[in-house]
Amino acid sequence: MFQDFRRRTTPDTGAPRLEALRRAMAEAELDGFLVPRADAHQGENVPPRDERLAWLTGFTGSAGLAVVTRDRAGIFVDGRYRLQVRDQVDSDCFTVLRHPEEKPADWLVENLPGGGRIGFDPWLHGAAEIETLGEALGKHQISLTRTANLVDAAWTDQPPPPAGPIVPHPEALAGRSSEEKRAEIARGLVARDLGAAVLTLPDSIAWLLNIRGSDIARVPVPLVFAILGADRRVTLFADPAQCDEALRATLGPEVTVALRGDFAAALDALAGRVSVDKATAPVWVSDRLTAAGAEVVWAQDPCILPKACKTEAEIEGARAAHLRDGAAMVAFLAWLDRVAPDGGLTEIDVVTRLEAFRAATGALRDISFDTICGAGPNGAIVHYRVNEASDRAVAPGELLLVDSGAQYVEGTTDITRTVPVGPVPAEAIRPFTLVLKGLIALSRQCWPAGLAGRDIDGVARAALWRAGLDYDHGTGHGVGSYLGVHEGPQNLSRRGVEPLRPGMILSVEPGYYREGAFGIRTENLVVVRPPAVPENGEREMLGFETLTLAPIDRRLIDPGLLEPAERDWLNLYHARVLAALTPALDAATARWLAAACAPI
Repeated sequence: MFQDFRRRTTPDTGAPRLEALRRAMAEAELDGFLVPRADAHQGENVPPRDERLAWLTGFTGSAGLAVVTRDRAGIFVDGRYRLQVRDQVDSDCFTVLRHPEEKPADWLVENLPGGGRIGFDPWLHGAAEIETLGEALGKHQISLTRTANLVDAAWTDQPPPPAGPIVPHPEALAGRSSEEKRAEIARGLVARDLGAAVLTLPDSIAWLLNIRGSDIARVPVPLVFAILGADRRVTLFADPAQCDEALRATLGPEVTVALRGDFAAALDALAGRVSVDKATAPVWVSDRLTAAGAEVVWAQDPCILPKACKTEAEIEGARAAHLRDGAAMVAFLAWLDRVAPDGGLTEIDVVTRLEAFRAATGALRDISFDTICGAGPNGAIVHYRVNEASDRAVAPGELLLVDSGAQYVEGTTDITRTVPVGPVPAEAIRPFTLVLKGLIALSRQCWPAGLAGRDIDGVARAALWRAGLDYDHGTGHGVGSYLGVHEGPQNLSRRGVEPLRPGMILSVEPGYYREGAFGIRTENLVVVRPPAVPENGEREMLGFETLTLAPIDRRLIDPGLLEPAERDWLNLYHARVLAALTPALDAATARWLAAACAPI
């Protein structure tokens, strides 16, 4: 099993750990301290050593920030986690605050009216974040102070840092050699008169060097740093045990493997104009470069955009991964449909069985994130993760929301299906159909090249809006190629400003959540491609090709709410699913799929 259901945090630890942190603050003569959900690489997933926010507060979500003063503490979470945080955090110790509606700077100004010194670990915050926060606080005589991590001082049994082996990623799956990638990025540095780029994002480094790792769960990357020179040479900073001779030979003579501890000295040795990503690089990096006399040039990590635009080999890999994963999903859905109505299953049973179906492919490297499996009211918790304490029975007459994904060497998958358990709850049919209309609308949408996610996000919400409904998360996120299931810079949301380009893979996942009752989400992955129509258009247009292959539960659909074009799309999609997956299924599962994909 990849997923672990042990509950690792409880609200009752908040008070003593908060007290220990405040003792460390007093010793450091600080009036406050920032505790982000981050490591030095600013990734969504962090190793156990860096789970400081969870250790302090009990909150285990993938995004959040605790702000602690000597007598108050607040935790900021976004719309995905507003139900989860209530269950995990002691509200007597921490005030739960809504981000981005409520901002840390405003809260600090309110709670430190006389000013004060706020400490932060410069390894765990980007320069853009600290600059924005510092400007807002400075107007009120509140200063930000770089300091050692005070949580680490209080966390006596903190786990050690990871150092898993680094392995080559096949060029046939990447579609481009590392030499080609490095040459392209180096040309961009030369064009901007930059001597080097400091790379701190593990997935960027993994993409650039065609390597993968195992330092964090769910994302096959090594937690390393790198410096790329304008001469296309790279220095990779890693633990020596991570890189065997075979890997060094694969990397070639233009890639030097250095000790992780040599990173600081290498920054000190850089001169001239050096590219640093203001949003993602820890402020420690720019501080070090500036102190050494280099000119820091703020620029987006140069690997982010080319990594997001998948090669034809990566797109073919994604199709292969979704074909394999689709067969596993159908076997799972057929099993669930047969067994769940009799009762006796719990959420953990469902998650473990789904993982077993994927493992049976013989190709599963990991799950791409901890499965979200919410029965009944738990489905309304957008990023719910079942544990031994929360495990709920899958009861007949309720909805079950299952959001899951897999890591195969060919690609990364992410799929959500919502199904009824036995009798269909009548009150769920209309919202389910409205969510489906949103999925279909965006999947069919064409748009002029140059538009971004924010320009088409509303297409997926329109049917819900007309009914006075909405959801509090983005419609879709970028997805990596055997990398992170959440990948930028592209996304489908009101914040999505990066133009969508051919080859980008994204999720399309509208939803609806009724607190205390059920959650609904239907999710497919898509890749941006030139559309088949219109043939006689006057402008360059783009559209989506759907990658995910799995039936959408027809029992929850009100056909009367679907337009003829929407019915046609669904029927064609189901026909494609049936044709693609049937050869990979046993006879009984194939019969189930044929019924599930029958035309509406």
